Amino acid sequence: MPELCEFDYAVVRVVPQVEREEFINAGVILFCRERRFLQARVRLVAARLAALAPQLDAAAVQAQLDLIPRICAGGEDAGALGQLSQAERFRWLTSPRSTTIQVSPAHCGLCADPRTELDRLIDELTA
Repeated sequence: MPELCEFDYAVVRVVPQVEREEFINAGVILFCRERRFLQARVRLVAARLAALAPQLDAAAVQAQLDLIPRICAGGEDAGALGQLSQAERFRWLTSPRSTTIQVSPAHCGLCADPRTELDRLIDELTA
């Protein structure tokens, strides 16, 4: 049986009107310190966004969401944030915001493989 590791994850949300507190799930960020794993998957369902907020530009929202996996990956492509440690990048990405792109509070769990768990969470939470 594979050895389990602890992980933290947060759900990425699109919140068209912050004051209304309505949102759609659009991604997941998963961090596993033990396996040195920090990745995000984003999946914006344009039809859901159009139903909730037809005034929003889906392409602009997608462009903002696409920055999240780049920041997770780190390096020069992620700008100054890419130079931070994985833990620092995860904390920065999951800090509370009052913007159109927000994240849930962080949750924790155990898994055998963080990549498989991330795939499972994105399918379950954005379907």
